[in-house]
Amino acid sequence: MDNSHRKKALRERLIEQRLHLEDRLARADRLQSVMRIWLLDRPDTVIGAYWPIKGEFDPLPALHRWKEDGELQGEAQRRRIGLPVIDKVHKTLTFHVWYPGCPMEEDAYGIPKPKDTELITPTLLFVPCVGYGPGGYRLGYGGGFYDRTLAALEPRPHTVGLGFTNGFLDDFEPESHDQPLDAILNDNGIVWPV
Repeated sequence: MDNSHRKKALRERLIEQRLHLEDRLARADRLQSVMRIWLLDRPDTVIGAYWPIKGEFDPLPALHRWKEDGELQGEAQRRRIGLPVIDKVHKTLTFHVWYPGCPMEEDAYGIPKPKDTELITPTLLFVPCVGYGPGGYRLGYGGGFYDRTLAALEPRPHTVGLGFTNGFLDDFEPESHDQPLDAILNDNGIVWPV
């Protein structure tokens, strides 16, 4: 079995496990807390995230709370959250403002994205992890959108992977195009850097 088939089988296994975690909601609550605490000392005002699919952890409640906390503190600069929109030509992602109740539409993969909202450049980017391993490397869905986006973004945002503990792969071997993340959080706390 070649590497691409091994990765495909691994993705399918991890997604299936994630979808059937008996305590997924409790794990998600713990990761919400980890994420909110991790955000406390961050100076960022523009954060990119993702719309959760296939049992992924949902970062949006913690980010909405982060946005509201900033408004309560009367920050001079408004905190903003962005969700990805696929650039079909370059097969990369751009980020557009998201807020609860904003107009949404489905992209080519059936994933909701903001409709006609402002383009923003995040200084902090939360990335979903199907799996993740030592060194800050992640296993995604295989499309390469995040890797290409991170390779092209200037300045590069601080990147943070989000996943559940069952996604940790101690023997994960990244490929040459894989972009390491600056940090990885799971329902037990900070996984990377250790």
